[in-house]
Amino acid sequence: MHGYGQTPPDPEWPGGAKIAVQFVVNYEEGGENCVLHGDAASEAFLSEIVGAAAWPGQRHWNMESIYEYGARAGFWRLHRLFTQAKIPVTVYGVATALARSPAQVRAMQRADWEIASHGLKWIEYRDFSPDEEKHHMEEAIRIHREVTGERPHGWYTGRCSVNTVDLAAQEGGFAYVADSYADDLPYWHHYDGHDQLIVPYTLDANDMRFATAQGFNCGDQFFAYLKDTFDALYEEGEQGQPKMMSVGLHCRLAGRPGRIMALKRFIDHAQSKADVWFARRIDIANHWRAHFPPPHRTKPSRLDKAAFIEAFGGIFEHSPFIAERAFNGELGPANDTATGLHAALVRQFRAASHDERMGVLKAHPDLAGKLAAAKRLTADSNAEQASAGLDALTDEERATFEKLNAEYTDRFGFPFIIAVRDHDKASILAAFQSRLDNSAEQEFAEACRQVERIAELRLMAILEDD
Repeated sequence: MHGYGQTPPDPEWPGGAKIAVQFVVNYEEGGENCVLHGDAASEAFLSEIVGAAAWPGQRHWNMESIYEYGARAGFWRLHRLFTQAKIPVTVYGVATALARSPAQVRAMQRADWEIASHGLKWIEYRDFSPDEEKHHMEEAIRIHREVTGERPHGWYTGRCSVNTVDLAAQEGGFAYVADSYADDLPYWHHYDGHDQLIVPYTLDANDMRFATAQGFNCGDQFFAYLKDTFDALYEEGEQGQPKMMSVGLHCRLAGRPGRIMALKRFIDHAQSKADVWFARRIDIANHWRAHFPPPHRTKPSRLDKAAFIEAFGGIFEHSPFIAERAFNGELGPANDTATGLHAALVRQFRAASHDERMGVLKAHPDLAGKLAAAKRLTADSNAEQASAGLDALTDEERATFEKLNAEYTDRFGFPFIIAVRDHDKASILAAFQSRLDNSAEQEFAEACRQVERIAELRLMAILEDD
């Protein structure tokens, strides 16, 4: 849920491009559900037939002919458009569909289009067991290699299961997986010791919305949406945060004459702008891998309990129970940054009883007090006090601190606590004196806020943030 946070990285697209634009042609015709293919029912997804339903045990002639249109006519219309515009394309090719379309495969290869795998069959995988889905993935790779001459380097199931991305990562041969819609930039997915690059895809800038409820009903809507998407991302690129834009196409949908002109208008618009990188997905993946290799740093959410408490048990002074309770709660990738882990720890501190929080306050040392003089502070406390010069006080300054410490502790029952990294000696003394006028309730609340801030500063020193 955190991703790249408030400030995404500059992808450093080739030539200083402000946006990377990537077109996908989904080639599914011949891989769809059909009893001729050994499936239990006819296809019902992404066609011109409103409210289509699968027909168990029967062929659906109209559906078959709509898919057939994509192979016979729609593909060639898209092929002409992109080759004439000299724009590279990635094909998501269903293995069984590619095997039934030799002329189209030859045309893809002669145009130097990337042919990524779109799975073995254009069917729903949500109910497949991991072993069954893995077998289909292996078969898709085998057929893809036989049909195209090499294995696929990109993978997109589309109608995937919760296991798809992990299975692709485990297979180990994919430069990228596209079964995600989670970002405008590539990112790394880690599974079972594998670093898998994800190059996210799109379902919004996608002609599939011609065949879904509340989708596009004419080419003008499609063009307007693509243009607005491009213009928003291009503007972000001009402001120093370039992104990628994916456009999803289907031969039987965008390949219709009533829609192809909207796509052509968008291509004309995008080509009219300077600093646009038209890329295949494999090009984006190779660029990202070269410039942003997988990060290998400590991730709190992946530590075991003992290691987590060892690493973060001292963030709240001498109070490892806070870290233990955070570990027992919900930790995920969003908690792997300083901000995220601080949020998890602070929740447990705030949920603790009054006596427990009082114990945390009492665990803190006096500022420039006896523990400091005896060099018995924790490493964090020692560094913090030194940062404000509290380790090098004059005799007069030390006497002042000792007097204030005694007065404060007598009044409130715990030592004066302040996030010293936010202050210098003068502002610490001013806060010391002003807070003595607080009520017990006010000062308890303020001391707790300072404890939370100290924890945040400690985490920022050891973990990366936004």
